[in-house]
Amino acid sequence: MDFTVPAATQEILDRVRAFVADEVMPAEADFLTRGFAACEPRLAELRARVKAAGLWGPQLPRELGGMGLSLLEHGMVSEELGRSPLGHYVFGCPAPDAGNIEVLHGFGTDEQKQRWLEPLARGEIRSCFSMTEPDTPGSNPTELACAAVRDGDDYVIDGRKWFTTAADGAAFAIVMAVTDRDAAPHQRASMIIVPADTPGFERVRNIPIMGDPGEGWFSHSELAYNGCRVPVSNRLGEEGAGFTIAQSRLGPGRIHHCMRWIGICERSFELMCRRAATRPMGPGESLGDKQIIQGWIAEARAKIDAARLMVLQAAWKIDHQGFRAARQNVSLIKFYVADVMMEVVDRAIQVHGALGITSDTVLAHYYAHERGARIYDGPDEVHKVSVARRILRSYA
Repeated sequence: MDFTVPAATQEILDRVRAFVADEVMPAEADFLTRGFAACEPRLAELRARVKAAGLWGPQLPRELGGMGLSLLEHGMVSEELGRSPLGHYVFGCPAPDAGNIEVLHGFGTDEQKQRWLEPLARGEIRSCFSMTEPDTPGSNPTELACAAVRDGDDYVIDGRKWFTTAADGAAFAIVMAVTDRDAAPHQRASMIIVPADTPGFERVRNIPIMGDPGEGWFSHSELAYNGCRVPVSNRLGEEGAGFTIAQSRLGPGRIHHCMRWIGICERSFELMCRRAATRPMGPGESLGDKQIIQGWIAEARAKIDAARLMVLQAAWKIDHQGFRAARQNVSLIKFYVADVMMEVVDRAIQVHGALGITSDTVLAHYYAHERGARIYDGPDEVHKVSVARRILRSYA
């Protein structure tokens, strides 16, 4: 395998890294202390500057105003953006918009693309993806309860969802709802666009994460669909194709997540090393002189590098062989990289001592808001079981 990064890609990575370090990171303190809404005007200015620099939407096709990068290239960019909690938002590739753009681009009608996809790709509106429910197992989405009942040319949607990221202020939701309870398990649900101003669409609350309810794009909401009536023309793809569409979204989405997590690892690693090298422990001695700290640093470096290679290999395989060929790789990186990230963040906090649990660094934010990485998009345990079953089948 050739690990050389093409010169054109490296030039993009250098420009992205410089912008994140010089422009985005200085906005973090305002975000961490005052919240998303307070710093949104500043972020809008940064987004305009990203567009002017030709760096907007690295994952977007060129016809939608993006850079048209491959999944592998975007994975490398995503690592650089992941070094700041605001990176993906500022560059126009935040979750869940990035995944919703892929779905609309791949399965939307011309009317849906004009009304929803184009302004979403330009960053003029935000969206959310409404699938997880409070009363059904997220690890088994065939048990979804939220239902969309056909009534003439409309669907009437009833049910409850939660952990709907960025619903606060979103213009619309893509809802996963059961349209045929009697169909085969993976053909029961459909994806339907529900504008946020639809009667019966209720944002019940922003769910507190480790005590922080968040706001705007940086939040996870509980939603109620109380007789929401939308036209059948709001459905994405064929009726019953919800799971098929979801799979097309999840593979690339997990690459995006994992490379973002590696960016978090690198930022946390740098903070840990800088603290260890500069924290005095006595005359002529720093924290980094302690062998246990040296062991943590060496282990972190090895695990981050291994995680990156695993993710880039999975992205390469999706680009060249399709998602089906990369299913095992995707499951492996999902649980491995999430675990590495949490270990690195935890060790970085420990090296910082009491400072590490304050909001004076970004580490406490990572610890609170990234713990969910081992739960969402499939719990670690589900991915491990899935991989093990595939492996064992070859020995049966």
